Amino acid sequence: MTNKKTLFSGIQPSGLLTIGNYMGAFRQWVNLQNQYNCIFSVVDLHAITAIQDPQQLKSNILDSVALLIACGLEPEQNIIFVQSTVYEHCVLAWILNCQTFMGELNRMTQFKDKSAKNKDNINLGLLAYPCLQAADILLYNTSFIPVGADQKQHIELCRDIANRFNKNYEEVFTMPQPIIPTVGAKIMSLQNPLAKMSKSDNNTNSYIGLLDNTDLIMKKFKRAVTDSEANIKFDEEHKPGISNLIKLLHLATDTPIEEIEDNFYGKGYGVLKEKTAESIIELLKPIQDKYHQIREDQTYLSKIIDTGKDKAQAIAHDTITRVYKTIGLSLTG
Repeated sequence: MTNKKTLFSGIQPSGLLTIGNYMGAFRQWVNLQNQYNCIFSVVDLHAITAIQDPQQLKSNILDSVALLIACGLEPEQNIIFVQSTVYEHCVLAWILNCQTFMGELNRMTQFKDKSAKNKDNINLGLLAYPCLQAADILLYNTSFIPVGADQKQHIELCRDIANRFNKNYEEVFTMPQPIIPTVGAKIMSLQNPLAKMSKSDNNTNSYIGLLDNTDLIMKKFKRAVTDSEANIKFDEEHKPGISNLIKLLHLATDTPIEEIEDNFYGKGYGVLKEKTAESIIELLKPIQDKYHQIREDQTYLSKIIDTGKDKAQAIAHDTITRVYKTIGLSLTG
């Protein structure tokens, strides 16, 4: 590690990763990896708040590691690891549970949303999810967390927990700051542009998977929801569907939004859909090619995961040792 500040972020291996994950997270991580000491985790412990098929979860973990590298993260330059391989995450999560108030957890918007969608499985892990997320961040003396706008509330709670611990005991934890992109922080569903694009959506036409083939991507964009008007204009309040397509085209091609509006003035929605699809296909092709190459090399993948675990655990163990000493616990019994 250098004298650069530390940046941490994670991705759940809960299924197919989408263009929303890439635009809102992965591409930002790639752009930041030269500025910070970067630690990226496949947060598989978070995934089990929902029931997972064990074999599918194992496969998803490997898929996620391969995709992170395929999207441009350099394993030699960054720490890339699987959360469950570093036991200190669970240890610190319990300690932070004891610093967190029930009222704070009950107010979390994501808990309310997920509870409404999963009424048969409102488990303690779902409620305490932000404490484990805080442990993920605080273990590594993290200064910055690149997140989507929907995670800002969780980062604020993480800061509250860290501040409370520091006041109750002593200054142990660094106070993390979120990095939220101004455009691309939230990519919306192609079928419901008022909702965030999600890999867990039951309607597969609502998202573009990073591994979707050319025909499927084109088909999904042609079915994308727009509106009854004919003009192509970026207006997220009144034209969310069209605005989402314009945002995707902007992010895929780096074309300014105003220029896209000018280029498509007087043209139909079908033309915009087709051009956006073509741009996304072109963007994803090198990522898909590299992913397949990496995913088939099990020796290489295992080496990345093992090396990442060793590097992450060395930092996490130092933090836990300091936390134990601060609160009066013993690592040796």
